[in-house]
Amino acid sequence: MSDWTSGYVAELEYSQGIYREMTPGLLRLNLLLKQADASALSGAPLRYAELGCGHGLTATMIAAAYPGAEIHATDFNPAHVAGARKLAAQANLKNIHFHEHSFAEFLAADLPPFDVVALHGVYSWISAENRALIRDFLYAKLKPGGLCYISYNVLPGWAPAMPMRKLMIELGEGNRAQPMATRINGALDFLGQMQKANAGYFKANPVAATRLEGMAKHSRNYLAHEYMSRDWTLFYHCDVARELAGAKLSFAASAHAGDHVDIVNLTVDQQQLLAGVTDPAVRETVRDFMVNQQFRRDIFVKGLLRLSAQEQVQALANTRFALTVPRSSLALKAGFPVGEVNLQAEVYEPVADALAEKPKSVAEMLAAEPLKAMGYQKILQALVILTSSGQAAPALDDKAAREAKPHCDRLNAVLMERARTSPDIAYLVSPVIGSGVQVDRFSQLMLLGRKQGQKDLAAFVWSVLSAQNQRILKDGKTLETPEDNLAELKTREADFTAKTLPLLAYLGIA
Repeated sequence: MSDWTSGYVAELEYSQGIYREMTPGLLRLNLLLKQADASALSGAPLRYAELGCGHGLTATMIAAAYPGAEIHATDFNPAHVAGARKLAAQANLKNIHFHEHSFAEFLAADLPPFDVVALHGVYSWISAENRALIRDFLYAKLKPGGLCYISYNVLPGWAPAMPMRKLMIELGEGNRAQPMATRINGALDFLGQMQKANAGYFKANPVAATRLEGMAKHSRNYLAHEYMSRDWTLFYHCDVARELAGAKLSFAASAHAGDHVDIVNLTVDQQQLLAGVTDPAVRETVRDFMVNQQFRRDIFVKGLLRLSAQEQVQALANTRFALTVPRSSLALKAGFPVGEVNLQAEVYEPVADALAEKPKSVAEMLAAEPLKAMGYQKILQALVILTSSGQAAPALDDKAAREAKPHCDRLNAVLMERARTSPDIAYLVSPVIGSGVQVDRFSQLMLLGRKQGQKDLAAFVWSVLSAQNQRILKDGKTLETPEDNLAELKTREADFTAKTLPLLAYLGIA
């Protein structure tokens, strides 16, 4: 029997995460920002496929937030599929279907034509044969007007670190009898010794040392899938664009909102130089050189249609936004390719104030002072920057949010119960923004206790932890005594009550 992994790491399961760029709300926003038609996302029902879904958490949250959609997700790892099916069944989500298929099997399956096909963290980590199968799937199964979300490792940003990955693979091959995590630790340790020995590679590539330091902090599950697969291809954007053109797809937009604001990505000289590049694929590739891009999140469309300027303005003006952080925690600094950017308080504070009570559309925000005086462009840019920094997100309309809430509530109830015994899923799903929101285990347990009528949330959380002989880690040290653990939980309960709970209520979670 052939190796079903096709050289991809299966010994360690992929980490549990969500990828908000895959959600319909953000896909729509990013298309509109590039004057691209987004009507495929208005399908009734919206038919959505994810290739290489891992644990399927993003797809499951999309299913809960869009109960009228039909979701199909596939992964070749049976442990991933079994876990995803169990979670969906526990939440009684009827509109999502998980398949334990290779790309070839999924292509041959009896499936509907799709409005969206998404693949995150897949294209760079598979063989040329499997990439061809993905393109065949897009050619055969994506509707005219349908869109593809695709992410991939890209040059030139990855170039300095590429040799480290090669050496990790070779060092790991020499220790195949050892578990994957042990092989990774051994490779990282050896690279660290090389750096301390002042190896010429690290002298010539100072950024490699910084990356190595960051790698040591990542989970070994993540590192196994990122660095240790047999197939690993670094692309230039223009090469991916040419490959997907064979499936009749055209590049439409970056799926990362911050990429659409030139002023925080490019200097004036860089903007002028880039404006002289007329070929779209080459222009995006040149831009990657400007910002030293190492990971792209792109939207391609089969049959790309452009909106008129008037249609674009109307669609964006009608787009609703919500805060995704407590109003009091709004950060007025954000990191971008041009460096750390100080956000203008006189713009961002009133925008945040307008959203603090409830989600609003751009048009609603423009209807009253002081935002009316700012004008459409300045408000929209602020909202895009806040979205890119994770402080805001496109919001569903009230009717859609009401319809999504019972489905999201069921999924969140399952996730909060799961937090009793595991910290592996640090997200709950919001029916207001149609996406997952990061909520740590302690906050999930406090919300669970509150829903159960517990009066002392700190004591409730401590009862869960102590029953499993678990202790809190604070500032790198384990709190050993019950008194110290309870005191820390009391501090966290106060923060939960003051900040986290109001935000979760605003987002329709609490």
